[in-house]
Amino acid sequence: MTALNAQGLHRFYRRGDSEVAALKDVSLAVEPGEMVAVVGPSGSGKSTMLSLLAGLDDPDGGGVWIGGERLSHRGPATQALLRGARIGVLTQASGLVEHLTVHGNVELAESLRRSGQRRFGEHDPRTSTPAELLAVLGLGDRVRARPSTLSGGETARANLAVALAGGPAVLLADEPTAEVSRAEEAAILTLLRHIRHEHAATVLVTHSPAVARAADRVVELVDGRLQ
Repeated sequence: MTALNAQGLHRFYRRGDSEVAALKDVSLAVEPGEMVAVVGPSGSGKSTMLSLLAGLDDPDGGGVWIGGERLSHRGPATQALLRGARIGVLTQASGLVEHLTVHGNVELAESLRRSGQRRFGEHDPRTSTPAELLAVLGLGDRVRARPSTLSGGETARANLAVALAGGPAVLLADEPTAEVSRAEEAAILTLLRHIRHEHAATVLVTHSPAVARAADRVVELVDGRLQ
């Protein structure tokens, strides 16, 4: 079964008296285990597309399905439940909770995801624990650290741990290496290839040629259309 399926997505925004098309008839299917990079110039609709794939916004036309379950145009509670159970979202901004330790952040994300997975009968006991995930990400000695004490690279890896906690079926990442050095970027890409769940579908929005090269497939978004 296709892990992520978007069909005929349209999204329009009002700008004064005008209507602007951010996405125009965008369709994308990602198979389990596949990594797809979405590239394109700034303003082409990449972040809008990611928001629709994550169920953070609804399309004006078309729809999104996760593992055969419709995500778009459902109630906010249902969308949140599906997103929590099946989707890991990695944004450019840090999503870490400051009053929790690094381990506490990952533990919280895991508990929320597994709660949702149990609702759908999808819990996988083979998924790495928060401590194991942080160790693989090179944060084993930072588990008790607060987010504000982390370096840029450590923050990026901690955010990745939060997104991967509990083994989501789909990982969506917006510029996952934007704030790190080339060495950190290479390390994060290696980790993405090797520590995500073997059947997880991954969509990476990026301007980085290195990230695009690491993907199994590259698609280009220009003026709201996939080329």
